Amino acid sequence: MPRALDGDEWAGVDVSCRRGNDHDPSWFAGLDARCEDVDLVIVGAGISGCVFAERASRELGLRSLVVDKRDHIGGNCYDFINAKGFRVSQYGVHLFHTKHARVWEYVNRFSAWMAYEHRVKAAIEREDGEYEHGGKRYRVVPVPPNRDTINALYPEANLTSDEDARAWLDARRTKNDEPKNGEESALTRAGPELYEAIFKYYTKKQWDKYPEELDASVLARIPVRENTDDRYFSDEHQALPRDGYTRIFENMIMGDPNILVRLNVDFFENKDVLQKMARKFVVFTGPIDAYYASQGLPKLEYRSLRFFEEYHEGAGDEDTKNDEPFFYQPCLQLNYPGPEVEHTRIVEYKHKPNQPRAAREHRGTVIFREYSCDHGEPYYPVPNPANRELYEKYREMASKEPGVVFVGRLASYKYFNMDQAFLNALEIFDDVMDVPKEGERSNSATAPKFTDLGEPDGPK
Repeated sequence: MPRALDGDEWAGVDVSCRRGNDHDPSWFAGLDARCEDVDLVIVGAGISGCVFAERASRELGLRSLVVDKRDHIGGNCYDFINAKGFRVSQYGVHLFHTKHARVWEYVNRFSAWMAYEHRVKAAIEREDGEYEHGGKRYRVVPVPPNRDTINALYPEANLTSDEDARAWLDARRTKNDEPKNGEESALTRAGPELYEAIFKYYTKKQWDKYPEELDASVLARIPVRENTDDRYFSDEHQALPRDGYTRIFENMIMGDPNILVRLNVDFFENKDVLQKMARKFVVFTGPIDAYYASQGLPKLEYRSLRFFEEYHEGAGDEDTKNDEPFFYQPCLQLNYPGPEVEHTRIVEYKHKPNQPRAAREHRGTVIFREYSCDHGEPYYPVPNPANRELYEKYREMASKEPGVVFVGRLASYKYFNMDQAFLNALEIFDDVMDVPKEGERSNSATAPKFTDLGEPDGPK
């Protein structure tokens, strides 16, 4: 495991050059007199915070101050052009997909989009594998596992139809209508062979817990398919923002006279001042346990990530030169589910079609090895009974907190896909501000307040 995993969380990534985005110089002016005349103080400039600021301005003409302890907007969606000219995401690869018409219409207000269906591959160690990495041979197969995955890993199966795949799986699946943990859940859908090859050790690397130590819901998120559909998502709308994710947030809030932004501002270091600035209330999008840290309750458990960046170029001799661009690996995201390596996946952003033209034609490429750890930026809540019980205590306290609205994945202690985060913020805004849902103004009294978001993808 890289030595830097326990140190500076950005030690393995070049963040010294971040181009391709815009900002207003006032964002770095600190809390000055201009910040005092606001209706809302919004903590966090990610999806939830920007949605609240944008809606408050355009729907109600309210003035907001958005503060963030980071030096950029966009939250974990933040991307930029790096020193080599590639558009990369600082907090790990992001893929937008949604079945929600309201979300799709909303995000199209702030960006042009290009169709993109995400396909994840997994490298499974096999002596006769066609792919070499780190001195080991691998079979590269689709994830979520499908009929092609089974045939590649177990050629003797020779599955030629969905019915063949169903019979092969049914012969291996355990019968369990109420699985009590992740292992039981996976075995009811995948059987022991796929469980060992794809689920068991990847889960251990991602969560530092084996599947039997996690809720059944964790491994229920990933389907096992009987057909040959190799898309990671099945939602109607799957696309990438043409100019990157950060541009969406710029278009949401930058240049709006009702929205002030202040970066490098820690809410907790300025809590009393900021709360007095808000004429209506504070919108808090950070970790709910951090808000109550002074009360001595235990911290909620999260998993975090570390990224290690590498630059590679293709062979330089004349015999191997051709007109094809050089890629390090066969796809954007290649997972390593086995215990033979410590990284969970490698991401090669050059595969993304929304790269600048110069990046697509670049003779080199940049990759990011990804590792999971238990400290640093909070990415994934750890779903187990102890954390759920602790979160309920925080949620009860938050429901009684005067002058504060808690919004978003960190405040909800729940992993949200991007579209779920947008919809959650839109609907909480409607509810708090008593604004009828768009398209439902004539019958809003009978409409449900919140859409069932379903299960998120979780770590991919």
